[in-house]
Amino acid sequence: MRVLVFGQSGQVARELAALASGDLMVLSLGRAKADLEDPGACVDHIASTDADIVINAAAYTAVDAAEEHEAIATRINGKTPGAMAEAAAARGLPFLHISTDYVFDGTGETPFKPADPTAPLSAYGRSKRAGEIAIAAAGGVHAILRTSWVFSAHGSNFVKTMLRLSESRDSLNVVDDQIGGPTPADDIARTLIRMARALKDGQGGGIYHYAGAPVASWADFARETFSQAGRRTAVQGIPSSEYPTLAARPLNSRLDCATLKTDFGITQPDWKAGLTRAIEAMSK
Repeated sequence: MRVLVFGQSGQVARELAALASGDLMVLSLGRAKADLEDPGACVDHIASTDADIVINAAAYTAVDAAEEHEAIATRINGKTPGAMAEAAAARGLPFLHISTDYVFDGTGETPFKPADPTAPLSAYGRSKRAGEIAIAAAGGVHAILRTSWVFSAHGSNFVKTMLRLSESRDSLNVVDDQIGGPTPADDIARTLIRMARALKDGQGGGIYHYAGAPVASWADFARETFSQAGRRTAVQGIPSSEYPTLAARPLNSRLDCATLKTDFGITQPDWKAGLTRAIEAMSK
């Protein structure tokens, strides 16, 4: 199977590239070749590709910056994925796209299902929801994978930030009223490939959720990170009100992943095992 991936340096894009093997060819396009601010350039790549599948693993992910640059975020996360999906549909190519828990308002404590009403709290969330709508409107075979709290040994993420801070801090205040599922990027990559193979064979399609289990708070996530890394930094849980950010974050990021199991046989990953892999990779 030949896979065209938009994204090269991001966490999931790097893990997708690492999966390339004899029967899986991965062509990764970075910003130099496919700038998501230019939908036309991305469309041209799809129009000329010999790939069997298209995966968009690139996005505008600066959540707070999006509050001041919503037009750019919406172009990258909304308009361009829609144009990609239209180009893929015109070629008869299945299109996979990564979305986010930020499309929900985070109320309650019940895990959100794919069909639940969306109500983004932030510009980033609105931009990602715009992409979902545009992809569905393109009318082609597609799958949108909403995920949360992505981490890996690469790029910028919560785990790497915590480990960096622990080098000079004896204790840290970390939010404990936002609850979600930390999700290893390598597990997301493997899931996308499994979904891609199924879509190519005419199975599944639509919006799905994929997040690590069990659910945890950011404070829980930090404590597990320090425990596995052998760091003695103490974690003090605080409410979100004591850690203000430009963009509002959902308090409830729990995602119901049942339909992914029903349609593809894919279960939620153990994020603690994924954390072990990431920390080991960072130590090499």
